[in-house]
Amino acid sequence: MGVSKDERFVPLYQIICNELKDKIVSGELQPNTPLPQQSELAKMYNTSEITSRRALMELVKEELIYRVKGKGTFVAERTGPSSDSGRAGQMHNVYFVHPRTNMQVFNHRFFSDMLSGIHRFCDENDIDFCTWDLGPDMALPADENAGYIILTHLPQAQEIPMHKLSQWKAEKRKMVTVHFYYPHLRLPYVISDNLTGGYLSTQHLLALGHQRIGIILTGKSQLELNQEFSLRLQGYKLALSQHRIELDPQLVVTMDGNQENEEMGYEGFRQLAAMDNPPTAIFATSDMKAIGAMRAARDLGWDIPGQMSLIGYDNLIVSSFLSPALTTIDQNASMLGYRAAEIVLFDYPDAHHDLVKDEIVPKLVVRGSTAGPGD
Repeated sequence: MGVSKDERFVPLYQIICNELKDKIVSGELQPNTPLPQQSELAKMYNTSEITSRRALMELVKEELIYRVKGKGTFVAERTGPSSDSGRAGQMHNVYFVHPRTNMQVFNHRFFSDMLSGIHRFCDENDIDFCTWDLGPDMALPADENAGYIILTHLPQAQEIPMHKLSQWKAEKRKMVTVHFYYPHLRLPYVISDNLTGGYLSTQHLLALGHQRIGIILTGKSQLELNQEFSLRLQGYKLALSQHRIELDPQLVVTMDGNQENEEMGYEGFRQLAAMDNPPTAIFATSDMKAIGAMRAARDLGWDIPGQMSLIGYDNLIVSSFLSPALTTIDQNASMLGYRAAEIVLFDYPDAHHDLVKDEIVPKLVVRGSTAGPGD
């Protein structure tokens, strides 16, 4: 398709957007008609898929089209006249909602990467983004057209109660939960795949030849673990079962605490090392606990990885500079945040569509703290 001289200073994505909008408003494209895929649009206009995707995103924001995951993009039912400035109700703000806490918690790699991912998506789509401290009254902003990415749990903070989530859903707030999920409420969610992370960690140690693998968890007991540590434990058990290794309950150590710290790992290592038949490897389930375990090993005269392999979880910045550098799991939290923002802006389900959910697969980062038994 050609571009006129009058259009040569208009961004190409806007030209594509305007032409599709004209066809929708004129009735040439009827409601629920499928649109060409972004790859097909790119070929039609001799441009990149980035440009065609931007054009489709603009039409989604104006509520002229809607997306169905796995099926495509369709013309929306028209509820009123369109205008060049977009429809009333267009989203301009996305809030990252959290319970009141010490803000230094967001310096943790997982949270800072997640916030960066949300911001990147919002910036690409001209949406304002900020954090929102719920405060003691647990109140959302008075912004009916905003999107909300909600983190219900934080260390040393009051958990957002489920009745508040139910209330906000009844108010038709567009919200996505991250890191934790509530299937009975049918709220869209994005989480890190902690089961796969636990599996990858344990499988790595098994592949190196370890058979006795300890695990250090965070919780009051094995029956009182939160979602993330419960799933990491499930991944650990799954890897053992696939190698037909019977679970030894003595190798599962649970440390109580409100948030991850080195002392948990220090004490957990001491407990495992004191066994008559100690493990040859430990999955610490967080980098903070792994750092504490390293210190305990040094104090007790154990060599890592010569006498004990050690793997963490989180890929903190400091982990690559430890001695030895720590093998760990990177949760890909930036993609988690990016995907959450994408759902709240473009893939939000209506009452007739299935629950939208996504699990971001983590990746194993192999460094110097793991080796074969006796290597």
